[in-house]
Amino acid sequence: MKILPVEPGTVGPCPVAPDALQGIKRQQTNPSRWNGAGWQAFVADLRTAGVELAEGRAACGAYATDAGGTAYGQPHGVVIARSAGEVAALLRTAQAHRVPVTVRGGGLTTEGESVAFGGVLLDMTGMSRVLSIDATALTVRVEAGIYWHSLAEELRRENLDYLSAPLNLTSSVGGTLGVGGIDVNSARLGCSADQAIALQVVTPTGEVVECSDSENAELFQRVILGYGQFGVITEATLRVRPYTPLSMHYYYYSSLRTAIEDLQMLDRNDASDYSGILTIMDCAVNLLVAFDSDEREAAFRANWESRLRGHGEFGFALCMLGHYALRPWKAGEALYLLQRKQAVFPEFRRAEYMREGKMHDRSVVFSRAVWKHWGSRNMVIPDLALAADKFVEAVERGNAVCRKYFRHYTLYCVGIKLRPEHRPHYEMSCVPPNAEGWAYGCEFEPMIEGEVYSRDHFQAFKNAIYDIGVDLGASYYRFGGMMKGYIRRIFGDALVDKHLAMKRRADPAMILNRDVIF
Repeated sequence: MKILPVEPGTVGPCPVAPDALQGIKRQQTNPSRWNGAGWQAFVADLRTAGVELAEGRAACGAYATDAGGTAYGQPHGVVIARSAGEVAALLRTAQAHRVPVTVRGGGLTTEGESVAFGGVLLDMTGMSRVLSIDATALTVRVEAGIYWHSLAEELRRENLDYLSAPLNLTSSVGGTLGVGGIDVNSARLGCSADQAIALQVVTPTGEVVECSDSENAELFQRVILGYGQFGVITEATLRVRPYTPLSMHYYYYSSLRTAIEDLQMLDRNDASDYSGILTIMDCAVNLLVAFDSDEREAAFRANWESRLRGHGEFGFALCMLGHYALRPWKAGEALYLLQRKQAVFPEFRRAEYMREGKMHDRSVVFSRAVWKHWGSRNMVIPDLALAADKFVEAVERGNAVCRKYFRHYTLYCVGIKLRPEHRPHYEMSCVPPNAEGWAYGCEFEPMIEGEVYSRDHFQAFKNAIYDIGVDLGASYYRFGGMMKGYIRRIFGDALVDKHLAMKRRADPAMILNRDVIF
């Protein structure tokens, strides 16, 4: 099948014939590969500028896909970033020769956003140092290619910790700031991007610029939560906090609606330091609640715990026993839940991370446990982000979609405390435009468990989730890549055209991450 080239900044027609796969809607496929026009002249100029470029098959093939495993492409060449000056030289040369540049950090995108369909793949992990830690001001300056787990290790040596980071700590800091970053403390502290105080950014035309809310504020607004459209983040100054161990509590529900209502009640009343929902299908719904201090935990027990409608582990086990005793035809489901419990629960209580009932390494426990037991070779994770009042309906509808397409799946629900002064950052981002106070997000993740599904099955599943977002006026945690056909449907022509005009001014040749949004 020949995929016709599309002018950057437009969404072309779907290249799948109407009768290709009956009943499968395809909103977007991989873009066509850049044709390589002027590549050799570009390479010559780039090497004159002192930038090292790898063109070998092995070097390029290492970046053929992302964590999603459904989008595949190869760059013409790879540059591993070493300095802001080198990134600037690359972008200036690419702008002059109209060569596309795709930026990659941890490669944890799931829609092909960090997959290069020709041109240059810029790997930011070559810039992964902690530059300075200010324990008095509670800030850290880092290079943007550093993984969150490496940052956590450096901070721990100073008895400090990050504020809010994505659950998968092999995400890079720069990539996370560009898309949001959601943690179980985001309902209290905001997303990871909200923790950025200042950035060093290389613009698409190759200028190295320092920006913040007070310096080059417009660039700062566009780069934070900007999905890589307006610059490459090379350094970031982040807020941090003193390190504390956690006290964890788990409450179990058989109703998604009830669990979400209780989660939102806790968030509205600032009743916990950490909160979130992680499920095994819709049968076992776990509301986790955690605290940084004994005082906060005591206040929760005195004022809020009795209002929760969930059960402890033993009480929930009795409820499940009664439920499945009356439904013997669901014995297979009951056995699956028991097996998952036996595999997963010990991960959150490993002796090397627990002392006197408190968790002493949340970065390892959450990242390791979640991605060991919920990840797979295909990370197909469509998501919805909504205002609080629409969240229950969205999750219930999305849950029905999961049940239709997969035997087993998990849902991850969390709140995002919004900062009114950051509203310009949130424009055309994962934060829904009608949200006030909090936004809420849910990831819908099939548990593949060795089964094989076609890409079209995954795509149909994702489209069904995305359509709920269109219907309810949502946004998405992550968007772009193969689902960018939804961008105009969710945000409307006026907002998209406004951002496209800004993109064209900032990036005249439309070279930077051009297959992600526009």
